[in-house]
Amino acid sequence: MMTKNSFKFLAGLLPALVLAGCATPHTHNQPLTAEQIDDIRITEHRDGDDLLSAGLGLAGLVAGPSAISDPGEPTTRELRQRAIQASWLGIADLGARGGYGKEYGHMPQVPGRELSTLVRLPEADSPFQILLQVPDSFDAEKRCLVVAPSSGSRGIYGAIALGGAFGLPRGCAVVYTDKGTGSGYFDTADNTGTTPDGRRAKRGEARLEFDPGNTASDDAGIAVKHVHSGDHPEADWGRHVLAAIQLGLDMLNDALPDAPPFEPDNTRIIATGLSNGGGAVLQAAGLDKAGLIDAVVAVEPNVHLAGSGRALYDYVTEAALLMPCALAHPQFDDTPFARAAGAVPPAWAARCQRLHDTGLLDSDGAEQQAEEALSRLNNSGWSDNVIATAATTTAFDVWRSVAAGYASAYLRRGVGNMACGYSYQTVNMQGLPAPVDEGQRQTWWADASGIPPGNGVGLVGGTDASDDPTFTGLLCLRRLWTEDGDDARQLRAAVEELAASLPPQSLPVWVVHGADDALIPSAFTSRPYVDLLKDNGRAPRYWNIPLAQHFDAFLGLPGFGEQHVPLLPYAYYALEAVLDHLTNGTPLPRPDTPQPQARGKHDLSAGQLDLPD
Repeated sequence: MMTKNSFKFLAGLLPALVLAGCATPHTHNQPLTAEQIDDIRITEHRDGDDLLSAGLGLAGLVAGPSAISDPGEPTTRELRQRAIQASWLGIADLGARGGYGKEYGHMPQVPGRELSTLVRLPEADSPFQILLQVPDSFDAEKRCLVVAPSSGSRGIYGAIALGGAFGLPRGCAVVYTDKGTGSGYFDTADNTGTTPDGRRAKRGEARLEFDPGNTASDDAGIAVKHVHSGDHPEADWGRHVLAAIQLGLDMLNDALPDAPPFEPDNTRIIATGLSNGGGAVLQAAGLDKAGLIDAVVAVEPNVHLAGSGRALYDYVTEAALLMPCALAHPQFDDTPFARAAGAVPPAWAARCQRLHDTGLLDSDGAEQQAEEALSRLNNSGWSDNVIATAATTTAFDVWRSVAAGYASAYLRRGVGNMACGYSYQTVNMQGLPAPVDEGQRQTWWADASGIPPGNGVGLVGGTDASDDPTFTGLLCLRRLWTEDGDDARQLRAAVEELAASLPPQSLPVWVVHGADDALIPSAFTSRPYVDLLKDNGRAPRYWNIPLAQHFDAFLGLPGFGEQHVPLLPYAYYALEAVLDHLTNGTPLPRPDTPQPQARGKHDLSAGQLDLPD
């Protein structure tokens, strides 16, 4: 059902989406219709509940999973609380030594309302979700809207630790989009999916966040929206952000009907995102011909450019193959997570020989092979600091998870037909296919990150019985980038659709990245983007923060957090400066990049962050 302002929304949205469609070859430039916007759901969050932490506060967020009264049938309030908690813990370091709430950031109770709906782009088969949070403290005289697409492949609350944590305590409304990702998993074994508020339901019995359609068999496994929608959502992330802005303004008009209408020219609109969300806001900035966005703060953005930098799929598949062998080099003997019981993990040692046997390394002998693998990574742009940080990413098998999911997304493979023989299946603690506990299934939407493995869903296939079992599948994934078959050409063409365009000349853009980011190295992404802007007459602010890496949430790991600093404080500083600029006309500062000190074995102090005054 359309709201009373929906026709105004459509009138504003059409030009932005049509212009945006011109930049993405797979679109058909069809306009949105009323039928493509679901009913808007409104919920109140007060009296022991709130917008920022679902009533948990900082102590509750870190106390362990919030309670589910009946594991077989959790309430929507319980699921929302778990989803917000998981999104916080997946992004921020909330541990006692990390300084959150003391040295930076704060966690007040923010009562208010949420308005949410599903929207489908004209040519898409699957919808994406948009959710607006309106705090009771919202000042219609100082109207501010923060748009925050989810990080990674997370669901609708995936940017709450960035956009919500900054905007809500300052009285801004915050509009989120899952940008066509999320953990509304569909189980083909019983044809159940997830409703937009997190409950599991059978196909045909409720509106589902994601339904892959008919599958070839009833045991095809678990379908994931980012991977199996067939829509190539990553190419449309910028359009999702622009749609979230327009619908967010429309929802504000419905939420505050007595206020003067909310329009782009009378509302300060800040777009911010982290990781994939950072790439999404930079895509949106390049597509924003209508001038909806007033400023952008992109944090460790997964941004792709035509002709410079490196594509995520390229460097992830390279790292997946070479990194285990390179990390066997003696210079990483004291690197956290690079050794198991003081020795190189057996599968990593075996990787060097497998690379040699397939002609990817020339050297004989384990030490020489590790040296060659390290040299090859250095020559393709990986610094030693980034490779050392990547020991965590390698130990946690992140490269394979990302590469397998993205390959099938780019090839638009349906569930049961993933690239290189992979699939997502329910698994037991040993990672073997097995039924999953019903209570765990009921919390997939709340607890999962959007790309398996995790929460009882595993990445299955692409392995053999050798002492390096994942090599076969990883080599197949890499060859989709390096070789010239039909699938490889289709995958590279899909990657070309991701390229960000130049933002408007006068748009303030501040990019914040960690110099030790090993998942999305700044040398491949943000630095080439900033250079492109400078070469074309823009004046972006850019901080490449020493000692910061991709996962603030990893800073609680033993031996790891002592060597790094969190990235979120620098993102909050940039957002504060941008808001001050838009509100008070204060010139945007041009401070030098901070030079922080590692936390060491003590609690983080504000002085170690070296933030400007």
